[in-house]
Amino acid sequence: QVQLVESGGGLVQAGGSLRLSCAASGRTFSYLAMGWFRQAPGKEREFVATITWSGARTDYADSVKGRFTISRDNAKITVYLQMNSLKPEDTAVYYCAVGRTFGRQIGAYEYWGQGTQVTVSS
Repeated sequence: QVQLVESGGGLVQAGGSLRLSCAASGRTFSYLAMGWFRQAPGKEREFVATITWSGARTDYADSVKGRFTISRDNAKITVYLQMNSLKPEDTAVYYCAVGRTFGRQIGAYEYWGQGTQVTVSS
């Protein structure tokens, strides 16, 4: 079992920044990667970014590349998503998840957090 708790969401103006955190607990050593996904109203959940626990590999959706940065703190068992130059289309509920493989597929991730709302006003 793995527990994930996201924090850091909120309301920000376009062009602003937010940093999301995802604190993990439980049997995290069994998992290779942690990812961030998001879901906007009326849309399917989509991949945002992922990182291996070693930090050796990262991957980003094209829509956020160059604006978002994923990182991790192994001592705190926490993964971060630094979001800069935010756009109204980034508005969504953001979820973190852990998986045994490194990838973009939702099905590769086994445990999910409860989500944190990010709202970007124009």
